[in-house]
Amino acid sequence: MGKIVITVLMLSAYLFGSDAAHEGSTDIVQRTVNFLVFAGILYYLLAEPLKNYFGGRSAGIASELEKVQERLRESKRIKEAAELKIEEATRFVNELGEMTKKECKILSDKVLSQCDQDADVMQKQSRALMDLEKRQMVRSVVNEVMGEVMSASDASMGSEAMTDILKKKVA
Repeated sequence: MGKIVITVLMLSAYLFGSDAAHEGSTDIVQRTVNFLVFAGILYYLLAEPLKNYFGGRSAGIASELEKVQERLRESKRIKEAAELKIEEATRFVNELGEMTKKECKILSDKVLSQCDQDADVMQKQSRALMDLEKRQMVRSVVNEVMGEVMSASDASMGSEAMTDILKKKVA
């Protein structure tokens, strides 16, 4: 069908285009018809490829725009997720700081109480050691005094003299 229309249009352009020069009149009508025929042929030949080209270009631009918008949405999602992670990390740091302070307080209290207990134990041990030393000294003094008394009793001292010696040594 298209080939028939093109053939008719080309023949009409050939028929109308050559008469004006021989008659000497204006050929505006023929030129207008020729132009319309030429425009029709151009439209027929170029309309579909131009439509396809611009349609494809529009579709390509639309798909690129959609890809860019999808990347933008993905970037927003990633940004929101990163902000949530930052917020959680900040809360974790604050909680960790508070827990560390509490644990330091608990540990320092334990160390202080242990030190107090150790000091009490050391005082008790030193008292016990002092008592032991005191008893040992008393025993050694008593042994010494008894040794003197025994040696002096050989010299036949009286019981009053022995009592006096013991009082002097104990005091």
